[in-house]
Amino acid sequence: MAGSTLRRAAWHREGALKLATDYAQTRKTFGKLICEHQAIQLKLGEMATRARAARLLTLDAAAAFDRGERCDLEAGMAKYFASEAALENSIESMRIHRRLRYSKEYDIERLYRDAPLTVIGGGTNEIQRVIIEAWLKRNPLA
Repeated sequence: MAGSTLRRAAWHREGALKLATDYAQTRKTFGKLICEHQAIQLKLGEMATRARAARLLTLDAAAAFDRGERCDLEAGMAKYFASEAALENSIESMRIHRRLRYSKEYDIERLYRDAPLTVIGGGTNEIQRVIIEAWLKRNPLA
């Protein structure tokens, strides 16, 4: 279940980033592509950072699993961060799309509508936070 949630979150966070990037490079306002505006560049940079960090956390959890190590903490961190990144990236992508955001003919509307499901699917993020509390148990004061 967690694996499918991570895949769904990956599509949402990376799909939202791609849609926003493509749109920003084609949409013009006031004679400029919107990707030339610093505010849009900052949003896209934050989205790319969240997507990359989520991917690396997921790869870290998968590597621990492949080595046969206990990976509940790593998987919880990956699921928690990746689903929050998916939600944030879909919201920011909707903001970049502005006038098109609620039109059902665009993929961004579906990503925005479905992204909250990544936060509750495969164990809610509140449960993931409880799992992450194990950090202290794994790293006691010597």
